[in-house]
Amino acid sequence: MFRLVVITAPTALPDEPRLLTELLEAGLAHLHLRKPGWPAEQLETLIQALPAQDRARIVLHSFPHLVRRYGLGGLHLTASQRAATTRRPALLPNQTLSTSFHSLAEIARTRRRYDYVFLSPLFDSISKVGYAGNFDLTTVQAFLQKQAANLTHHPQVVALGGIDSQRIKLVRQAGFAGAAVLGTIWQSADPVAAFRALRAE
Repeated sequence: MFRLVVITAPTALPDEPRLLTELLEAGLAHLHLRKPGWPAEQLETLIQALPAQDRARIVLHSFPHLVRRYGLGGLHLTASQRAATTRRPALLPNQTLSTSFHSLAEIARTRRRYDYVFLSPLFDSISKVGYAGNFDLTTVQAFLQKQAANLTHHPQVVALGGIDSQRIKLVRQAGFAGAAVLGTIWQSADPVAAFRALRAE
């Protein structure tokens, strides 16, 4: 099953709870709640403003205690948290653990049992000016095929960076387990319509 992930805008948006709720109502199965610099209390207020029945579809960046408290879908570790964490965080059954990597070698070396990882930037970033794509799709495809043939545990790999309704086809063809989007959604005049266009591809 191809995993389509929407990552929240890094800063607060006007009427953000309504926008996020509309995305969830439109069928978004994986919402990554990422707000760098926000304290736990501010994130908790946003979580409380979203439909309780959709909390299992929300993955929180940081704050494992909030992931457990609200029965969220999972926890995403930042690079600094990953470096500082010696063992898998205590999560509830069925809650996922994910992180982000920027090279195939990092994915190959990891021994922690992540459920999935982001690999970025696959293409030139839409949301970060000057953040250029860093991968050859043929090389990535060969790596993913090798990983899939490996009988030991390996995390699913989700593409991130510069993905729009055209490039998502290339992501699927390369064998990624999913795609994560940010700029394509939040730089659109209609984020929900942008999500629906991606899902239709």
